[in-house]
Amino acid sequence: MHVQSYNSGGFILDNLDRRSLRDRRKQPTPGLSRFTFLGQRRTFRRKADQERGGYIDRYNTGLFLLLIFIIGLNILDTVLTMMIMEYGGWELNPIARSIIEIYGDRFWIWKFTIVSISLVLLCLHSKFRRIQTIIIAACSVYAGVVLYQISLIIHYLIANPR
Repeated sequence: MHVQSYNSGGFILDNLDRRSLRDRRKQPTPGLSRFTFLGQRRTFRRKADQERGGYIDRYNTGLFLLLIFIIGLNILDTVLTMMIMEYGGWELNPIARSIIEIYGDRFWIWKFTIVSISLVLLCLHSKFRRIQTIIIAACSVYAGVVLYQISLIIHYLIANPR
């Protein structure tokens, strides 16, 4: 015999035993899953989740533009480095210097690949507070390096007019 029960609001609770009591929120969403490209989560609703950080399904336009700006600075850094080396300068970064010695003018492929993979990983983890700081710091460092390189080129052109 099937008995229907009513709560104080008058709703029928006869299917209560069929519900799954497994809470999907106990496990975090993995970094790469089917929700990475098809999901709808863009931010965290709860303040505790926002403070803790985690993975989301969709990323905002500001983050995308910042990452594209960093890629642009990376390309500009590569071009300016090659110009400075043509004027007789050298690479200060010992790792980049050794890659330039090994690959010559094709070192930009290595550099672009390493920076792009790093930015993808930073994007995936962008809702963690420390990662947001790292992204802003990377942008600031690249901007500083590019400005320094531009000042070196201007100084060289002023000191050596053609």
